[in-house]
Amino acid sequence: MKKQLAALWLALLLPLASLAAPGTLIDWQAYSPQAFARAKAENRLILLELEAVWCHWCHVMDEKTWNDPQVAATMRQHFVAVRVDHDARPDLAERYRDYGWPALIILDGNGQEIVKRAGYIAPEAMQRLLTTVIGDPSPESPTVAAPTSWALSPLLAEATARELEARLVATHDFALGGLIGEQKMVDRDATEYALQQQNNPQALTIARSNLAAARQLVDPVWGGIYQYSTGGNWAHPHYEKLGFIQADYLRMFALGYAALKDPRDRQAIHQTHHYLRRFLQAPDGSFYTSQDADLKPGQHAGHYFALGDRQRRQLGIPNVDRHIYARENGLIANALAEAYMATGEPTLLSDAIAATTRMLATRRLPEGGFSHDTKDSGGPYLADNLAMLRALLALHSATGDRQWLREASATAGFIARHFAQDKAPGYLGAVSSGPLPAVASLDENLSLARAANLLFHYSGERQHRALAENAMRYLVTPEVALSRLSDPGILLAAHELASDPAHLTVVGQRDDRADHAARQRVADPAALSLFRTAMRWPASYKRIEWWDRRDGPLTNADVNYPTLSKAAAYVCTEGRCSRPVVDPAELLGLASELQGQGATALETRP
Repeated sequence: MKKQLAALWLALLLPLASLAAPGTLIDWQAYSPQAFARAKAENRLILLELEAVWCHWCHVMDEKTWNDPQVAATMRQHFVAVRVDHDARPDLAERYRDYGWPALIILDGNGQEIVKRAGYIAPEAMQRLLTTVIGDPSPESPTVAAPTSWALSPLLAEATARELEARLVATHDFALGGLIGEQKMVDRDATEYALQQQNNPQALTIARSNLAAARQLVDPVWGGIYQYSTGGNWAHPHYEKLGFIQADYLRMFALGYAALKDPRDRQAIHQTHHYLRRFLQAPDGSFYTSQDADLKPGQHAGHYFALGDRQRRQLGIPNVDRHIYARENGLIANALAEAYMATGEPTLLSDAIAATTRMLATRRLPEGGFSHDTKDSGGPYLADNLAMLRALLALHSATGDRQWLREASATAGFIARHFAQDKAPGYLGAVSSGPLPAVASLDENLSLARAANLLFHYSGERQHRALAENAMRYLVTPEVALSRLSDPGILLAAHELASDPAHLTVVGQRDDRADHAARQRVADPAALSLFRTAMRWPASYKRIEWWDRRDGPLTNADVNYPTLSKAAAYVCTEGRCSRPVVDPAELLGLASELQGQGATALETRP
């Protein structure tokens, strides 16, 4: 089937087309085999630029660099110029994520990478770069080879874990929060990992300072999260608002509020949700991709975002990219569901369900996967399927409805069948990515390992555990695990695969099936209250179930529950459960008691 999907992609390729933007001198071509074939036939180099609709410095590049006559003349003589919309090609976006926006990659006709550059390049610097590469088209740095031997076990070695923990602490800005560096941003995985360690003062310091820093990226007028800040502090944000950034931070605020109950995090949840509804939500309930940083392309808009609502609207509203992608919708729906579980606010859940339902109706592939757009130029992509898997699983946790679990299992099966590497562990970013071969990404395999493992605990289906372990074998290989300055997400995944999630089951009626006239689900109030309390359990790694005995056995019936005359909740671990709990307050008290037990990893390490 993988070959069939690749053949379909090739059949749908558009002819080599010009993407020249008005006011520029560059004749941009689409990313396609034809562009690479032309470069090879004419002995030219490929200049690949990944840009984005929302990207301020991309607009400046168009206005200045790509409109420079000398640069344009050099490009026409020696290069085939290829431009890709970052949001339209998640495989390439993930492949070159470390190179920012715009990302510039120069390759030969065979796809060999020669030079990679991040961010804006002024005309004079661009001309020097092009001239240098023309004179010496050899690779600037050697290609990083894949490990010669992969980890045989999905378990993280103790030495690698210690190094990752040390890097987490070393890269944290204890004065200002977030990561140390000129560009200020928050590592959401670091925050989640720290929140899991309630007994560790240093971990809680990291979590609280990251959440406080993240709140400084919230637009105080319209809500929503700015992408990052410059200048080594939080006072100079880049004002673009990306759908996936909203999702990442919304989820982090939800986890923070569930664990710490800081009302400022709940307010940040409200502000982010408010922004999504007002600016990025389509009439059908799905979500658009992003909103531009600039009111006018290429003109810094700091003065604009300092204004109030009325003054902004008088000047106009920055452009919204109205593409609707499965990836962004899955990530946003997952975050909304997590925020609902933390707060109980029903509109969060209804919006998550609406977006997910729309993706099932418009992006679902026959075999259970998801397309990126209504008509993809490549793919399918792992990013879309991962995001939707997480959304479906979160909705199952938030509702107890097995429909979502069945859909999640189908998506996981699609991933296992179509994205696995042939001779190495881990999963590729695309079924077919075009001229450049698909590659495995650390972040995508990390997300997959965590989601597939949790799906296994909900479903009891061993193939999902195998999916998680295969992704984890890629991640725990030292050359991969230690390839970046800090990757606390690997610590999260390692902990989760080595342990069972917090397991809470509510046994009681989910609806009154005798009330056919009403045609609506009417839950047992006592069971509903217990379930809502269970959802607020302050742990990110948890298995929350609502069992109505009339639905048949639980999907993973690894525990036996007594038959009682009234609804009850149980807290279980390693096949053993607490006594029946009928009081929601008692259930939360039990959560606090269990959460306070045991030392944490960071606490016991130097």
